[in-house]
Amino acid sequence: MKTCVKFKDRLMGNMFRKNIIDMCFPKCNSVHSFFMFKPIDIYMTDKDNKIIYICKNFKPWRIILPKKNVYYTYETSINKYDFKLNEIFKEKKS
Repeated sequence: MKTCVKFKDRLMGNMFRKNIIDMCFPKCNSVHSFFMFKPIDIYMTDKDNKIIYICKNFKPWRIILPKKNVYYTYETSINKYDFKLNEIFKEKKS
């Protein structure tokens, strides 16, 4: 999973990519999917990585407005993870 801390990485994210890369955005509480070609799954967690918001099959050209208490935002390929609310987000072992 790629952690996006540099400005360019945070700005571009998965835009213009034909293959989705799993990404983590620290200190990010909102998302947009402008210029994306495929839908993604989004998990938003607090500082302890406890999932507090989930958006499955988030389609291109949409926005998630800022959410309270979100610290990490994860963008993943569709159906790669099957987490539920209040679970701890842990990266899948390959």
